[in-house]
Amino acid sequence: MSWPTPVPCKADVDGIPMSGLLSEAPGPRAVVVAIHGGATTSAYYDCPGHPRLSLLRLGAALGFTTIALDRPGFGISAPRAKEMADPHRRVDLAYDAVAGILGSRPRGAGLFLVAHSAGCELALRMAADERGSRLLGLEIAGTGRRHQPAARDVLRRPELSDVRKGVRELLWQTAHLYPAEVIDGAVRGSWSPPYEATVVANWGKRDFPTLAAQVRTPVRFSLADHEQFWESGPAGLADVAAMFTASPRVVVNEQRDSGHNLSLSLTAAAYHLGVLAFVEECASREQSARQLEPEAG
Repeated sequence: MSWPTPVPCKADVDGIPMSGLLSEAPGPRAVVVAIHGGATTSAYYDCPGHPRLSLLRLGAALGFTTIALDRPGFGISAPRAKEMADPHRRVDLAYDAVAGILGSRPRGAGLFLVAHSAGCELALRMAADERGSRLLGLEIAGTGRRHQPAARDVLRRPELSDVRKGVRELLWQTAHLYPAEVIDGAVRGSWSPPYEATVVANWGKRDFPTLAAQVRTPVRFSLADHEQFWESGPAGLADVAAMFTASPRVVVNEQRDSGHNLSLSLTAAAYHLGVLAFVEECASREQSARQLEPEAG
């Protein structure tokens, strides 16, 4: 299989530069927009030195134009992060950045969102927005409503630096599930925009259930079997799935032999194949619906 090399991309949105990585497929089946989590960038979806583990490369090889977007306040928009406290502003920036990056490129059946960890907040806001009704579907991973006991203990530590260190350790366990260069920090950073603290504080109890109930597209929710931060297993999967009360279809997936950072695990290719299979199902559903629409007369 040929592995297309992703290229840097950017768009200007009302004077704010937005960046990411693009892997283009000719005559795409659909467009996949991938949204990274905290303390990293779009590089999360292009595992260094391991093209088989890259969502960007696999997506394009299988006929999906794939964009990994640097979230507002990350990448080249980082110097403007203080202007992005309003979540509606972040949603507008993300939608307009994708439109600017794609330009006149074909979109196939439409857009499908993939999001990881803290990036799920932006993806769910995009899906709950009125523009979200036109999305093919949504994949979210590495998030939840309730923390595991070890995570609760870490979050109770009095010193912020100790909290950050403990969270980082939990999110990167278990080390043997990742390529060595990933554990060494090849795609990790230490800086997150100021609004991230508010996102984290309000996520599980307030924003996640509120936004999930407004999503009206098909949803797939994935957790690693070695997830150390969020409640996992059948209970964790079912708890999240139950929140998507307006979605026409909700699928849950426990990814075997994987850590929290699914797209960087050694089993990332298996995870990505499952994601893209779901994208294909959603694209086929959209295509069938279009064929049933009466012709304008």
